[in-house]
Amino acid sequence: MSRPTPPDDRVLSRRREVGDQIRRVRLHHNLTQLTVCERAGIDLASYSRIEQGHASPLLDTLIRIADAIGVPLEALVRGPVQAE
Repeated sequence: MSRPTPPDDRVLSRRREVGDQIRRVRLHHNLTQLTVCERAGIDLASYSRIEQGHASPLLDTLIRIADAIGVPLEALVRGPVQAE
């Protein structure tokens, strides 16, 4: 069985952007990582890796995080608008 292809730099960069956005939204709502984890049923180490951009969460996990923070899913993946 072959190993999956590692993500390229573009994907890794976007993953970090999503993690940064999740952190910004969480802090905007004055929540700790632990509170989000407890509400979402996620372990703290995994959640921390998501915010740092070191983990690629499943869609179900992103939905649980959004619900735990109390925002729509798109609030977690919306990044800053960039000029073309």
